[in-house]
Amino acid sequence: MRKLLIVDDEKNIRAGLKAMIEREFPGGYVFDFAADGEEALARIDETGADLVITDIRMPVMDGMALIDALHARKERPDVIILSGHDDFQYAKAAIRYEVREYLLKPIVREELFGVLRRMEAERQRKETAAGAMRDSAAIQAELAATQLNLLFMEQLVHPADVRERLVKAGLGWLDEGFYVGVVKSGEELQGDDRAKWIARVEELTCLSDEERSLRFYDKDGKLVLICGRSEPLERLAVQYRPQNRFRAGRSGRLSGMEMVRTGYEQAARALKYSLLHSGSGVVHYSDIGGKEVMEKVPLQDIHKIANMLGSGRDAEMNRLLQHVLDIRLIMRYDISYLEGISRALNEHVFDRVFRQYGEESVDILKLHKQVGDLYSFDQFHDYYRSVESLLQLVSDYVGRMRHVHHERGDLQRAIDYIHEHYQRDLNMAMVSNYVSLNYSYFSQAFKDYTGETFVSYLRKLRMQKAKELLAGTNMKVYEISEQAGFDNVKHFTRVFREMEGVTPLEYRAVREPTQR
Repeated sequence: MRKLLIVDDEKNIRAGLKAMIEREFPGGYVFDFAADGEEALARIDETGADLVITDIRMPVMDGMALIDALHARKERPDVIILSGHDDFQYAKAAIRYEVREYLLKPIVREELFGVLRRMEAERQRKETAAGAMRDSAAIQAELAATQLNLLFMEQLVHPADVRERLVKAGLGWLDEGFYVGVVKSGEELQGDDRAKWIARVEELTCLSDEERSLRFYDKDGKLVLICGRSEPLERLAVQYRPQNRFRAGRSGRLSGMEMVRTGYEQAARALKYSLLHSGSGVVHYSDIGGKEVMEKVPLQDIHKIANMLGSGRDAEMNRLLQHVLDIRLIMRYDISYLEGISRALNEHVFDRVFRQYGEESVDILKLHKQVGDLYSFDQFHDYYRSVESLLQLVSDYVGRMRHVHHERGDLQRAIDYIHEHYQRDLNMAMVSNYVSLNYSYFSQAFKDYTGETFVSYLRKLRMQKAKELLAGTNMKVYEISEQAGFDNVKHFTRVFREMEGVTPLEYRAVREPTQR
């Protein structure tokens, strides 16, 4: 539906034109009105217009001044002039201002309708052509992005091959000079959110479709900007605000298609340093050069931290962490130093814990996953606090696991003691004292460890020993009762019948043929 603005100082003419057009083209137009050129410009600025039908002679600002003002605009509506005078001067001005039609009053209905139909058909042809051009440009941009991503991932590509690929992708303008920016959003983007983020960056950088530039996502989901000028990326730095939640790295100025991978690597490396910069969200490659490469990370201190886990020496452990992640020292060296520390903490502390003790709660695992990726953080202090928190959680976890392992060792010693002394007048107080555990605590822990109560476990053990003696020896029943640890033969016989369904002698009678 087109937006049609009717401009005339006579209200009845405005209303008559609307009624005439509405009857012929029901639902085809949304109407707006103005009484002079000045009001018309205000309406266009406020609500826009696809088509303007304007009278020539009006107060305040006449029709010629209106079309003159519209002609100066980049985006302007189509214009139909209405005039009560067949004046050649008006016609010449209309041609100069690219006015689409010039109609004389009184309006001939069929003439007006024919003009509107022609203009609509031409507008549709233009929109179809523009859509085809946009589709073609989108396909070309996608081809260029694919070729560039391949070049970014491939290690060895001959310069001639690079040139051939990029010329086919329509990127010959790179020879005239370019800058590369790599922008990381503050959150992981998928689907429509990616298109919205590109639109947001275009808004911040004032990039236009006509400008020599390319915007696409690399294999890691970061937005890559390649621009023929530095101004868009400079605007990005000026527009940076923490609430915008982005970080970016910018390359130096490079020339030649063969250098595009170098530009990407420079920008991606500069982006890494945004972790250490609390000011602007855009880091220039030229600002990060000259730092000393420190390949030796403080492994001895990291091993000490690992050894302190679960020991209760949390304060000392945190002091060591402060030394390992000393920002003053980290800022002196190349970013690879911090990357090495991060890898060592993951490998020698956190990963080792989970290999030794198994996985813990979902919350710890989530934090572990985040800490494992240094660049999932916007700021160094966020990384430091997360490492500190994870270290505390893991230390508590290790402490609990060591206690459980120690407790299990105590319970296994209790089981061994029962098996060695089941013939004696044994009770739970004697066994819990032997392993130095509280009586009540031992009772529950024993049940959790074995799946049954102390009394039940001891009775089953004694019954098993009694059955072995009944089936494998000629000992008297009272002797077996005593040997198995029962108080007397009467008690033994009663318990045996309850558990096995037969008396000890009946059990032996059934087993005797197999023993002979």
